[in-house]
Formats: sequence, structure tokens, C-alpha cells
Amino acid sequence: MAEHRAKGLSSAVCYKDSKAAFRWLEEAFGFEPVFVLLDEQGNLAHSEMEYGTSTIMIGNEWSDDHRSPANLGGKNTQTVHVQLGRGEDIDAHCEKARAAGADIIAPPETQFYGDRTYRAKDPEGHIWTFGVTVEEKTAEQWDAEGGFTTKTRLDD
Repeated sequence: MAEHRAKGLSSAVCYKDSKAAFRWLEEAFGFEPVFVLLDEQGNLAHSEMEYGTSTIMIGNEWSDDHRSPANLGGKNTQTVHVQLGRGEDIDAHCEKARAAGADIIAPPETQFYGDRTYRAKDPEGHIWTFGVTVEEKTAEQWDAEGGFTTKTRLDD
């Protein structure tokens, strides 16, 4: 893991059974394995997966502050959004995830801002949102269709 990381953002997701989660995320969502570090007992100490140019880190629960939703009554404090490439079939992506055991909590639907999205829970209860742009829309169109006011900065 000596290569330089580009400036960016990634998420680290904690699981009770990170080895099973790692395999499941590859099968269900198409994440690509990049790096696996095992401890002396063969447990997953750290791992990374990629989707496009993004990285997700998969690991075990490692402190009282780093827990799986499976140990928190299913509660999530964040969700991970994954943007599919233009032209990818999000309905087929959803069906692949469903076939692998994902709980589809919001089926594919085209949103007012021009993306088609769905939401799924993985076997330990993490919520993942997947989207693909099906229609480019301007901020003015978002405002008109969604009843919002779009800005680039939040003014007090």
C-alpha cells in the first residue's frame, strides 16, 4: 500500500463480520477488491475496495464508537451514496443486489433532479444509495420541480 493516494474522500464502514461483508459487497454491489490486511489470527484487520475512482474501507468493529448497525438496533448515522456511470442499468444493479440478499428499502425511481436512484440495506443494516443520471437538469429546473432554492454557499 505504498502508492500515493489522490486527494479525495472515502468512507470506512464497520461490520461485525467484515470478511463476509467484503465478499458480499463484491458480489452484490460490484465493488472491486484492492487490498486486504489480515492479522495473526486470519481476521480482517483492514481492507479497501474500489468503485470507479472511489475507495471504501471495510473493517471490523474496533471500539465502542465504531459499530455495525447490527449492534445498534439497525440505526445508521450515515449512508453511503454510490454514483453509477452514465448509461449503466440501475434497475439491473438493484436486481443483482436483491438476488444477493440486499433489503431494497426504496426501489429504483427517477428523482426530480434527474437521477434514478434506489436504496438498499446490506446484511448488517448499512444503508447504501445508488444513483445514475438519466437526465441532466439545471439548478433552476431543480428549484422549479422540487420547490427548492439552489445556492452554492449557505448564507446565514
